[in-house]
Amino acid sequence: MIAHPDKAELDKVAVELLQVYGNRELKAKERLAIPPQEMPSQDPHVRVSNMDEVATGYTEAQVKVEALRCLQCANAPCVKGCPVGIDIPRFIAKAAEGDYASSVAVIKESSMLPAICGRVCPQESQCQLLCTVGKSLKSIDKAVNIGRIERYVADWESRAGKRKNPEIAASTGKKVGVVGSGPASMTAAADLRRAGHDVVMFEALHKAGGVLVYGIPEFRLPKSIVQEELDALSAMGVKIEHNFLVGRTAKLHDLMEREGFDALFLGTGAGLPKFLNIAGENLVGVFSANEYLTRSNLMRAYDRHKAGTPLYNSKKVAVFGGGNVAMDAARTAKRLGADEVTIVYRRTDEEMPARREEIAHAKEEGVKFLYLHAPLRIVGDEKGMVKQVELITCELGEPDASGRRSPVEIPGSEAMHDFDTVIVAIGNASNPLIEKTTKGLDVNRRGNIIVDEETCATSMKGVYAGGDIVLGAATVILAMGQGRRAAKAMNAYLAGTGEVE
Repeated sequence: MIAHPDKAELDKVAVELLQVYGNRELKAKERLAIPPQEMPSQDPHVRVSNMDEVATGYTEAQVKVEALRCLQCANAPCVKGCPVGIDIPRFIAKAAEGDYASSVAVIKESSMLPAICGRVCPQESQCQLLCTVGKSLKSIDKAVNIGRIERYVADWESRAGKRKNPEIAASTGKKVGVVGSGPASMTAAADLRRAGHDVVMFEALHKAGGVLVYGIPEFRLPKSIVQEELDALSAMGVKIEHNFLVGRTAKLHDLMEREGFDALFLGTGAGLPKFLNIAGENLVGVFSANEYLTRSNLMRAYDRHKAGTPLYNSKKVAVFGGGNVAMDAARTAKRLGADEVTIVYRRTDEEMPARREEIAHAKEEGVKFLYLHAPLRIVGDEKGMVKQVELITCELGEPDASGRRSPVEIPGSEAMHDFDTVIVAIGNASNPLIEKTTKGLDVNRRGNIIVDEETCATSMKGVYAGGDIVLGAATVILAMGQGRRAAKAMNAYLAGTGEVE
């Protein structure tokens, strides 16, 4: 494991840089000379034994230094990379001045969840990918750390008690239902409520927050941050009903016809785990990543004294997959006490879709990576519990439909590997419940709801949808973008200016 510089050391360097570059007009060449600020974090030796947030956040000196690196480009390419179109140069300029209230206000013109997005959005493949600084220095790692600045100003607003709920328009008398409580639904609910509609959010589980609560571990996104956003919705007047499974507790037609809802937004996510359909997936000790993470995140499996579910005692864990969910599952397994955790991936590190930061953190924490291997079967002992996994070695062939080179199995390279736990993290599909219980709702062959690209309107009048139920497993910010687009169209529909035939 690699030790990190502590926060005091990083702050000291940042203070010295401020003395050199602060309080004067800087030329582009000077801004490019300012080094990127490293994110302070817990030492890997320490954090593998706790669930506290790994990244501890910039100091004030660091955020000002990082903000000074922004060139304030006139064409603002970073904005084009943001799914919700945040005015990035403007919020960064305010942060450089130390005007954090104005900075976060700029963000909230476009995004209601900056503390969340600053932590979990893949900026390196969105806004930071297009950053002129990164391109000028020929490295994405040297782009302005937009997400870290966003996180700082959002956290400052919360710490300083400066948060203000948006003003609510006069009541329209319209009643709107929001199904699900993840990022798309939270965004839509806020915008619909601001327009003056009565909004009721329906959540199937006993806690709201969707994937932000059950899917993303505490060490990446503290649940208190999500709860703060939900509390803000409640303070705005959004009613949240828990343990309400739309499609079972009530169907969509029931809500529209019997309960009197004038419009509905569907943000139910993609929570149906995919499996490999190989022998042995029904053995004790095989988990979908969804189940594994939900037991830890929502039911506190890591807290033996307060857990709402039994802890499965693993020693040697195999995680199949290479995305962010696989990293979350592997790092959670380490914190739950596993001696050895191995990510088994069919391609190489270069093709791995997880964020570079998450991969680096996993490696720092002792997670092993077995590249160019694919599982063939899982073998159990006499008690039906996982004992071994048969893996086959692969090589990379031609690119597949996604543009990545396809793994090709090498005959005769099969070998048995000892594991007592398997976590399958190869993606999710849409839960078919609403589709199966709703006539007239069009879906594609993957079960995702078909919507109009501009309005997010479905095939049913007055029903809109967004987030993973439409996009498949996507990012928080993309889901938020759809929630905002849908709310705008719904407001027009409810006002009688944008009715869908």
